[in-house]
Amino acid sequence: MTPPKAKDTGSPAPTTATTAATTTTRQRKPWVKRTPVDIMLAQIDRLREDVAAKKEAYETAKRQLEKLETVRKALEAT
Repeated sequence: MTPPKAKDTGSPAPTTATTAATTTTRQRKPWVKRTPVDIMLAQIDRLREDVAAKKEAYETAKRQLEKLETVRKALEAT
């Protein structure tokens, strides 16, 4: 038979008062109620920015491919 485990009395679990005191030092941003229209418009804006970033990455990759194709032609010609 195993002996019973001793309870740890070193540090008690934080109480609600302790956690409330630590969270009140930083104020959270107030909640702003948004309509479904506002949410959709925000999603459209985020998607538009994402498409613009991907388009830029595509153009960069396309230019790099063109440079590599010219190098390939030069190597195949020799």
